[in-house]
Amino acid sequence: MKRIISLLGVIAALMVFSSHDLYLKLDSFFLDPNSNSILQLYNGTFDRSENVIDRDRMIDVSIVRKGERIQADEQDWFEKDSITYLNIKTEAEGTYVAGVSTKPRVLSMSAEDFNDYLEHDGVLDMLESRRESNKLNDSATEQYSKHVKTLFQVGEQRSLDYNVQLGYPIEFVALNNPYELEPGDQFSAQLFFQGKPLADQLVYLGYQPQAVTHTHDGSTHTHADDSAHEHSELIQLRTDENGIVMAELDQPGVWYLRTIHLVESTQDDLTHESNWATLSFAMADVHSHDGGNTTYIYLLGSLLIIGVLYFIYRKKDA
Repeated sequence: MKRIISLLGVIAALMVFSSHDLYLKLDSFFLDPNSNSILQLYNGTFDRSENVIDRDRMIDVSIVRKGERIQADEQDWFEKDSITYLNIKTEAEGTYVAGVSTKPRVLSMSAEDFNDYLEHDGVLDMLESRRESNKLNDSATEQYSKHVKTLFQVGEQRSLDYNVQLGYPIEFVALNNPYELEPGDQFSAQLFFQGKPLADQLVYLGYQPQAVTHTHDGSTHTHADDSAHEHSELIQLRTDENGIVMAELDQPGVWYLRTIHLVESTQDDLTHESNWATLSFAMADVHSHDGGNTTYIYLLGSLLIIGVLYFIYRKKDA
């Protein structure tokens, strides 16, 4: 019996520590106008969803386009294979924003489990604070909620919606449009907590290679671009005094920011309160970014080279 109880404890711990972050993502962050697509809500890691999010947990589900904020229809949600999906239909060209905010939940943990969670999920400031105040042996009862956003591009025309603030308890707000950037450019975002810039907050930057689509014998296959370098671990950043975090995006693909703002609680039945935030977006391949101008310049350069060679050979013949 003790062995069974111990095994159940291990399983419970794995369930707690393997399904933390919440992300909004798409198979492709580049969509056509007036087309149907699907938003995916991952509850776990950016690569794997451990379980679905019930709709009664969602306080807000918004899509912003051309300055208009609309609420998602509950009938457009469905679940499959531990992932929550939302059917969407694009309209005019522009940079779109989608967001989901969840209700708070409460979780009680032993001291060991709480410390492991802080280390595993990168809440290092709180872990250090517990170490300095000799609280590593204290258990915890934490209230947590999650607030996530994604930016995706519809058509070629960019719009200013990328920096919309949805009013979530915590959220990243993009300061420049990632769909106007090329590899090597810097992306900036401002982190807000309760409507005010959150300074000196640990933030993590993650990356996933872009998907590549191949058509062979009438079948279409999509997979990650193996030629792209994948960061082996998250990059640790920190917001400045104005809550701004900056990161150089060195290659095309899908990028995301994540953070957990955790503080000690003043409520009698809680020890801690946390708010989680993520922001996902993509960067196009340099060849597809402003592709029309690139092709035009290439053609002009080719014609110029041909003209120079023709002039040289004609002069020799003379």
